[in-house]
Amino acid sequence: MNNLLGNLPPVVKNLLIINVVCFIGSLIFTQAPILFGVFYPDSPYFHIWQPITYMFMHDNNGFAHIFFNMFSLVMFGPIVERVLGSKRFLNYYLICGLGALVLQYGVQAWEVYDITGTIRASTLGNLNISAADSQTIGSIYGTPLVGASGAIYGLLLAFAVLFPNMELMLMFIPVPIKAKYFIPILIVIEIYLGFSRGGSSIAHLAHVGGALFGFILLKAWGIRRSSY
Repeated sequence: MNNLLGNLPPVVKNLLIINVVCFIGSLIFTQAPILFGVFYPDSPYFHIWQPITYMFMHDNNGFAHIFFNMFSLVMFGPIVERVLGSKRFLNYYLICGLGALVLQYGVQAWEVYDITGTIRASTLGNLNISAADSQTIGSIYGTPLVGASGAIYGLLLAFAVLFPNMELMLMFIPVPIKAKYFIPILIVIEIYLGFSRGGSSIAHLAHVGGALFGFILLKAWGIRRSSY
């Protein structure tokens, strides 16, 4: 473990440590995702610190969520941090996480408005709506968003932009596939899942938001692909 951490650049290493510590804390204090996950701004459970702290919380009902996010951070983060520099990499990571939330909030606000005619349904009292719509409103107002996935998708996008021709060998794909093909495919899948009504609790469009803000940042900073 010491060798692994010692080989990581500083921001990736500290992000990994913070996420793991927060996850362990959430296993001990099981209500931590409620307090530090992020809620819809009109929800009574929303607190001002949540747009930052949600990026360091993960689903504490299992290990898959944090494992895949931290695996991606460790696999792709070091090379991106070395290209961008530690300070800019940290800014990039956090802004992608906030960008993910911006798109997620936009989707939630649209859903609330579509049902109630306002983006602040909490001001309406008892709503005369169907059971299905009531469940949707309840989910938006009562379910926190947790996880580093939005920031991670921004990281994946940066990797694809910086190293488009680097070949990735994945467990579930038996042949190498270039980053410029694989990562855009992932994003397209997230867009499809985000607009489908599959009942998934995963905030797919938040992932897209992280990638979108990452792309905008790289363009604004004039970051171009490497020679690889």
